Amino acid sequence: MIAHWLNRHLAVWRPTTTPDGAGGQSVTYVRQPDLVRAKVDQPTPSERMLAQQAGAELTHSVYVMPTADVRRGDELRDPMRPQVYRVLSVVEPSSTRYRKAECQLIQPEGT
Repeated sequence: MIAHWLNRHLAVWRPTTTPDGAGGQSVTYVRQPDLVRAKVDQPTPSERMLAQQAGAELTHSVYVMPTADVRRGDELRDPMRPQVYRVLSVVEPSSTRYRKAECQLIQPEGT
């Protein structure tokens, strides 16, 4: 298991859509109840190149437990730092020791 490597706790924020009253929808992010234990790494140059070929900007790999409810489109937010990671995809190795969320760091303006 990788539990001893998971040195951070991240909040999962999931997008939900609601009618905007004018025939469209608005998207808001809702915090999920549990924090997930995680390890945040920078991807290898090969991983970055593959993501760029697919049209995505991969900036970080976030490793979580195999039971963590993390989905594509979620945001992982660090309560201790002003960092938001948007989940581009979630992959699992052939042996389910962990899940890897490929993410893009979203920095607020002015920082």
